[in-house]
Parts: sequence; structure tokens; C-alpha cells
Amino acid sequence: MQNSATSSHRWRFFRAGGFNQVVLGSGADLLNLDQLDQKLWVALACPTTGVEFDKTTLALIDTDKDGRIRVPELIAAVKWAGSLLENPDDLLKGSLTLRPAAINDADPEGKLIANFARQVLGKEDNDEITIDEAAAAAQTFAAKPFNGDGILPADSAGDDATKAVIADIITCLGADTDVSGKPGVSQVKVDRFFADAAAYSDWWKKAEGDAAVLPLGVNTEVASGAVKAVKAKVDDYFARGRLAAFDPRSVSALNRDEKEYAALSAKDLTSTSADIASLPLAKVGATTPLPLTQGINPAWANAIAALQTHAIVPLLGARTVLTEADWNALIGKLAAFDAWNAGKTGGTVEKIGLKRTRAILASKAKDTLTALIGKDTTEAGHAQAVIGLHRLIHYHRDLAKLCRNFVNFADFYGRKDKSIFQAGTLYLDQRSCDLCLMVDDAGKHAAMAGMAGTYLAYCDCARKGTGEKLSIVAAFTGGESDNLLVGRNGIFYDRKGRDWDATITKIVDNPISIRQAFWSPYKKLVRLIEERAAKQAAAADASSNAQLTAVANTPLAPAAPAAPAAPAAPAKPAFDPSVIALLSLALGTLATAFAGLLVFFKGFENWQVPLVIAGIMLVISAPSMAIAWLKLRKRNLGPILDANGWAVNAKARMNVPFGGALTGVAALPPGSTFGAADAFAEKPSVWPKLLLVAFIVWFIWAFLNDSQGRLYNWTDGKYGTPPQSVQEQIAKDKLDKAKAEKAKTEGATTAPLTPAAPASPTAPAAPTAPAAPAKP
Repeated sequence: MQNSATSSHRWRFFRAGGFNQVVLGSGADLLNLDQLDQKLWVALACPTTGVEFDKTTLALIDTDKDGRIRVPELIAAVKWAGSLLENPDDLLKGSLTLRPAAINDADPEGKLIANFARQVLGKEDNDEITIDEAAAAAQTFAAKPFNGDGILPADSAGDDATKAVIADIITCLGADTDVSGKPGVSQVKVDRFFADAAAYSDWWKKAEGDAAVLPLGVNTEVASGAVKAVKAKVDDYFARGRLAAFDPRSVSALNRDEKEYAALSAKDLTSTSADIASLPLAKVGATTPLPLTQGINPAWANAIAALQTHAIVPLLGARTVLTEADWNALIGKLAAFDAWNAGKTGGTVEKIGLKRTRAILASKAKDTLTALIGKDTTEAGHAQAVIGLHRLIHYHRDLAKLCRNFVNFADFYGRKDKSIFQAGTLYLDQRSCDLCLMVDDAGKHAAMAGMAGTYLAYCDCARKGTGEKLSIVAAFTGGESDNLLVGRNGIFYDRKGRDWDATITKIVDNPISIRQAFWSPYKKLVRLIEERAAKQAAAADASSNAQLTAVANTPLAPAAPAAPAAPAAPAKPAFDPSVIALLSLALGTLATAFAGLLVFFKGFENWQVPLVIAGIMLVISAPSMAIAWLKLRKRNLGPILDANGWAVNAKARMNVPFGGALTGVAALPPGSTFGAADAFAEKPSVWPKLLLVAFIVWFIWAFLNDSQGRLYNWTDGKYGTPPQSVQEQIAKDKLDKAKAEKAKTEGATTAPLTPAAPASPTAPAAPTAPAAPAKP
């Protein structure tokens, strides 16, 4: 792939989704895609399934049939289609039809296609060829006995003998598929079959007439197979016998321990059980011959019977036991056959047998098949024209759209047409979700798609009328998530307009909006309180029911004779002092907290208190809002598509405005009017409005009448509380005035003083009585 830095083509780009995307505005842009650096492609691969795109076109582009469209395949398709059109710009139109005049006659393949359209389809230069006409022509031509693809189906043979040979070749080597879809054979298969048949016949000639190689003639192979089937087990039996002869103490161990048989007795056994087959072939003894009729392991009884019938009796004679010497002799008689059999050639034709193989070799079947295939290949030009027209008209209609969803994501970000990965629209919870994708495994998809930072809801969809089922994932990029729960139902409309019942089965939770993130901590707190209260209520209810059940189930005992009265228990106090202490502690704590709040708010103006409370709420919500902002900023389409088999090559972001376009929220149409009111609607309370108005009035008054004295200054002291400086000045003036008046009063009342009379001597004070002791 050529680097864009050295490309001779001048490219134009647009920016969407937070990254640069190439503009495909002309046929030249498409034909030069091989010069565009792959680092600038939005996608490097996409699947051929799970997308809303023509399956036939995808199959034609996917030349290696791996179920994926890759960059080289798309470039090859664009190059081929562009070279066969007079004007490559026609690829951008996405037309449903193709005119013969639009096909490039200067290209040899283009000339074949154009002539086919004129001569076979009867089209004039400016007539329109539809996709249906091209498909019908392809089907008609493919149904002909000789259609130029070099594959010969059995139906194309003129006689039954040739048809039988074609069937034998398919049996031995497998089939090639004709363009009509029928199984057939190619010249390569024919040549290989006859080469293998000749090798197989020559291999048999080496053994024919040699009694050492085929002591039983054609039955020797069956005898050898019977010996091979039991050889390992018979060798094991005689080896155990030799070991028992070496040391008689090993006999018990060689015949397996009784504990193993005890373990087998607890199972459901059959004669072919693997546990039984693992036991010795027969009871082991020192140099004991192998019994052939009695005492054989049940799992090997049939194999030993086949050995006796097909090998022992024909080669050694009838007998009821087999010694080790007899076994070695039997192996020796078949050694030459085994050596010859190991050099087998042409084994692919063994399925039809030697007799049929030599009969085919003796016939003229090879020459007949070669002639028929040659006749078929003479139609190769017509086949190329038919197939080429079918391919070209699909590319002419679909290639530009595929490029707008592969080279760039112009359809997705342009919002004029749905992208090929958008499966339809989900309607649920008064919202419509346009970003819906088909998924095969929700759990596997969610493991990757969860990194997209998007709120995803996986839904199982079904159409009960037809029994069809599918699974989708929908991205919710607008509204709230409070009512999005597993089990909720909605309706999904596919791209064909068919409706499906949709049920949420799995949710990948991520923020949808900043507003939702602001209230998230408080909603979580409310849910926690509700859940805790519900659990406590349920526990109390269960305890009460258990007590009632216990009382109801207690049998009534007969009245017993009165017993002597026991001394009365001390009366329980009406109030537990510890409870009073706990209540006092709780009330004290609340009072302290309340007092602390009053002290805290006392440092603010009255109108600042609501702002402080709002600031505290903002601080509490700030972490969740920050996380939501980061996730919404990084919301990425790539992981969602990668989980579906795409190879997205860019950070295809979905910011908040674009996310709002992907999810529609219910809103009344412009000009809508209301009819009759809801007869059962709850009457709206006037108190919230009154409280709001009262709060606004109070806030304005508190703001104007704070310590700054705004209202006092604006009204020249007629209204409002004066500012602190004015209050201090007023207090000072009052104090000075009071002092002045006091001084004036004292000066007016001053008179000459008369000498005071000498004081008389006072009597000594009586002794003071001692203080009483303090009362405890």
C-alpha cells in the first residue's frame, strides 16, 4: 500500500467524529484508493454478515471467501469496476441500472460485456439494464449444459456410461461446483483420476499370480485386516503368559486385581465397554494358549471370531486354541502381503474397486470427458460476459455505498442515510435509538463493547407470527436511564420496516448526560434508604408472622391445679434509664450538629445561604459529573463495531450533540394543541408556586437588605437596614449626644456645698454567725 505522502493524487478531507476522514467525491478518488495510506482508512475489515448490505455484492467482493471484506479486496473491486466504465464517476451515483453505452468498449472484457448486452439481451446503447435482467441472464446461461466455466456436471454428458464415470470421479476425488450450482468435474480432476486409476491397476499387477503375496487371493486383505484388528491385544496376551512363566507369583497381578472387578460391578456395563476391553484378552497362565471359543474377553469376542473365520481357519486350519507359535506363523504368512500393501499407489480410486477401475481404463471415458470439457471451455467468452455483467451491475450500484461505510463513515456522521452496520430503530421508554447493531452473543459482545463508554441495552427480538428471532444492541445516547431495566419491552423496526417484539436482557451502564450524573448521588442515596427501609419492614413482618404462627400452633394444655403462689417478681420500671440516656445522646448530637450549621451559616449573608447549599450539592455531585464528562467525551463507536467483527482504524467518537441526534426523545410536534383535560389527573397544588414566589421575593429582599445596605443607600435611608458603618456612626452619634446632654444637665444643677457634720463613732459590729454547711 503506497504511503499518502508520496501519492500523486490530491486528496480532500473532512472532520467528523473527532478525526479526519477522506472525501470520496469523484471516480478518481475511488480509483486512487490504493495510493491512500491505510492509516487514514476508517476501517480495515468488515464482516459479510450482520450488515445491511447486498449479500451478492459482498460475496463477489470477498474473493477468498473468508467471510470478511479487506482493503485489498475492496481496492481490486473498485479498480475492476472503474476500468470497465466510460466514466468512473458513475460509481458514485449508486444507480440501480446500467446502460450499455456506459461500458468501456476499449477494454477487452468491457467489450465482451457490452456486446452481450446488445446481442443477447437486445439492449440499445441508451437502454437500461436492471439487476434482475442481469441475474436472469446469468441463471439462464448457467443452466446450459456448456456454460464456459470448465466444469462438467453429469447432466451435461450425452450417455449414461459417461455420467457413471463422472459420478465415480466425484466419489473418489470430490466435486467441483458448476456456475449453475451443480456438482461436476474439471479437467484437473479428470487427469488426476485416470493417473490414480492407472497407478492402482499397476500396483495390483505386482501381486496378481503371486501366492506368497496373496495366499488367499482377493480374501487376503480381509484376513490381514482381521489380524491387525487384534494384533496388539494378542501380543499382550502372550507377553503376559511369558511373564507368568518367568515368575508364577505374577499370575494374580497379570489377571488384574479383584478390586477392579468390584469397581466395574457398580457400573452399567455392556460387552463393548471400554473398561471391559482394557482387561486381558483371556485368563493368563504360564505358556497357556489363547482360547478361541471359550473364556474370551466379551469386548473382543467378535474380533477373535473374525480372526478365526478369515485368517486362522483358511491359513492354519480349524482349531479351538491358538499357541504363540501358531500366532507367529500366521503373522509370517501375511508378511509379504503387508509389505506389498504398504506400497499402495492410487488409493483414491480404491472406493470403486479394481474391477470398475480397470473397466474405466479400458474404455474411452477419458477422451470423452476431455472433449466435453473442451466444448464447455469454448463458451468461456460468453461466460465471462455473463458473469462480468452480473458483477459490474452490482458494483455499479453498491461500491460507493460500501466505500462510504469503510474508507470513511460519511453515511454515519452525515445522518442523511443509515450506515450499513445500523440494523434499524428501537422504540423504548419514549425514545428512538438509531444506533442498533445485530449481535450473535450478547455476553461476548459486551466484553469488548463495554469499553465504548456508551450506555448499551442488549435486546432479544422475536416475531411470534413467523417464529423468527434475533438479538440486537442499542445505544442510548439521550434522556435518562432510570426506567431502563432488564425485562422492559419495546418495539424494534428493522431496515425493511418489519416490527419485532424487543425485550432488554442485558445492560452495560454508562453515563448518558451530565444532568443525570448531577442527580446520581442523591438518587443512589434515596434508593439505598428505600432498600434499607424495605428490608427492615420485611424482616419485621416476617418476625411478626413467625410469632403469630408459633402462638397459633401452640396446643392448649389442660388447666393444672393451682400451685402455691410464688413470690412476686420485682416490678419492671416504666422507663429504662438506658433508653432515656440514648435518646438524650441522640438529641444532643442533633442539636450540636444543628448548632454547628447555624454557626457555619452565620458567617454568610442571608441571600448567600441558598448559594452555599447549592455549592455543597455541586461539590457532592462533582466527582460523578467529572466522570460522566470524561466518558461522554471519549464515547467511541470503535469497540462496538470491533465486537461485531469489524476492524475499525480510528477513534470514531460520538460527542454529546451527535449522541443527541442518534437518540430521539419524545417531544410534542410544533403547533400541537390539547383537547379535554385528564378527568383523573391529580389537581396541581398551588403551594409549590407560592413557595417559589415567596423564595424569590425573600431572596431579592435579602440581597438588597444585607450588610451592604443596598436598599438603604438607594432610598437615601428611607427603607432597609443601614450598612454596618452607618449603624456604627449612628450609635456613636447617639452616645456623643447622650454625653453632651448629661454634661449640660450636671452643669445646670451644680450649687455651693455646706460643711458636713462630723460622723458619730460607730458601734463595734456584732460577730458573724458561722455559715451553715452546704446542702449536697
